[in-house]
Amino acid sequence: MNHKLSYSNIQLSVGVVLVSFVLCMAVVSFFATPYDINAMDTAARNLPPSLSHFAGTDAMGRDVFSRLMVGARFTLLVAFGTVFFSTIAGSALGLLSGYVGGVIDEVVMRVIDAVSSFPGILIALVIVTVMNYGEYTIVLALFIQFTPSYARIVRVGTLQCKESEYIQNYRVFGASPLRLLVMHIYPSVIHLLVPSVVVGFSNAILAESSMSYLGLGIQPPKPSWGWMLNEAQSIIFKSPWYALCTGGMIMLTIVGFNCLGEGLRTRFERGSH
Repeated sequence: MNHKLSYSNIQLSVGVVLVSFVLCMAVVSFFATPYDINAMDTAARNLPPSLSHFAGTDAMGRDVFSRLMVGARFTLLVAFGTVFFSTIAGSALGLLSGYVGGVIDEVVMRVIDAVSSFPGILIALVIVTVMNYGEYTIVLALFIQFTPSYARIVRVGTLQCKESEYIQNYRVFGASPLRLLVMHIYPSVIHLLVPSVVVGFSNAILAESSMSYLGLGIQPPKPSWGWMLNEAQSIIFKSPWYALCTGGMIMLTIVGFNCLGEGLRTRFERGSH
């Protein structure tokens, strides 16, 4: 148990450090960046990392580190929007399905299974095309992908809680279904949901980067880590640091949220025993 707790502490610490670093980059980018992210300098194209350009420059002479900072802002914004809206929708569906049961439960779960059966990239392609590559339409595409997983988690927790003795006592004393769900059942399943929500950030960042790489996410001239990786592909042998720095940021962010989520999961599991 001590070994497991020690490992979870390490995971939690690593997660907090990495996530804090990325968040700081995103917040600072609102106020200042080392260079203008769209400023081109033909005399400074494909420069390697140095004290003047921490992550080098791209094929147009733009500072990569400045673009990574602003890219963190857009990537985290997409991830937050995705996780926030899908958690709300998934929680509502899971509570309804688990508490009411019967035909409602069957219909909700079949719809969720149907949505989950479609490849995420196909959903994104259809939505982005229909909405004419509108800004942040990727959030809607990822929202549809992520909602089923949160709905299943909340449904399982609701099924476990609704027949418990303390819920039955509240029901006997006349508590309405809405009050039971909002005030008693949902708070009881939060410990199941929170770690998955944190890990969901890493999944959303990976999905957003993948889709931006394919041109389905944040559109230029706004910087996106996925699209920057796409740009780096054409000069990877000439300027490998562009791809390494961009891919490294994506990797560090995903590892950070995964460590944070797994550390929280272990803490909640220990607290429930």
